[in-house]
Amino acid sequence: MKCEEELNIMKINMKKIITAALLLLMIAILPVTSWAEDQKPAAPEQKQEEDKVTGEVDLSVMSRYIWRGYEQTRDSVVVQPAATVSYKGFSVNVWGNLDTKPYSTSNANYGAKSTETDWTISYSRKFGIVQVTPGYIYYALGAPYASGTEPLDAQELFLTVGLDTILSPTVTVYKEIDHYHQWYFLLGVSHTFALHEKIGLKLAASASYLLATDDNSYYIKYDSDSLPTTDKYNNFHDGIVSISLPIAVYKTLSVTPTISYTFPLCDDAKYEMRGRGLQGLGNPSDRDSAYLYGGVTLSYAF
Repeated sequence: MKCEEELNIMKINMKKIITAALLLLMIAILPVTSWAEDQKPAAPEQKQEEDKVTGEVDLSVMSRYIWRGYEQTRDSVVVQPAATVSYKGFSVNVWGNLDTKPYSTSNANYGAKSTETDWTISYSRKFGIVQVTPGYIYYALGAPYASGTEPLDAQELFLTVGLDTILSPTVTVYKEIDHYHQWYFLLGVSHTFALHEKIGLKLAASASYLLATDDNSYYIKYDSDSLPTTDKYNNFHDGIVSISLPIAVYKTLSVTPTISYTFPLCDDAKYEMRGRGLQGLGNPSDRDSAYLYGGVTLSYAF
């Protein structure tokens, strides 16, 4: 393993520091909101816009499903519907994944299977150029195929802080609170170039850090042969770069082709992503740890 020695001291107290930061930021939201509203009342047209119920319905067709560097499907197209409704800063989102041809190491011919449904509740508030969004996610996980074992569901709390400035940077901290206890830190940047009045070019990238808690038996380290060890995972994890081409078809209707590349950020991540990969029953170290995939999303906003 090739890890940066200068990070060792930071890793020791990272959990305590992040926990305190999360609590402080969440506690600060309400009083800061009240103060901001008292100092600068919203204009009538702005208040009317905030009181309006808005939403979006999406349908994505992708070449595979990769989640935080982990291969969830292989050699099959996935269909991912989603819907979001927002009101006065509050949002509720539901997202699903349908695997049209579940992977089998024995070449069994499984039928299409719904493998995941996620529910997200969040509240977003903007203070100048800073936008703060705390929220909760429930992951309802299904078996990978009809007769497969159904994994335990997961629950996460998260907090996102974004800046309305160049590259639109965001930092999100996720804390799993159910069966897979871990912290997941995500830094993202993006920028959209206007190619035409109805066509844009969006470039995005993200990097993550995964920290398993002391009671975690799921997010463990893998050795250089991609075999599990008894140590907890505590290192940088997956990176993603993506290119998309949002196209406004008609008013609130858009089509967005996307291509993405997911890759490990260090050797620890490479060994773990290979060890958890779906490809074959042979040597785990021969499996993939980086994935190129893409698809198209149809969106309707209201």
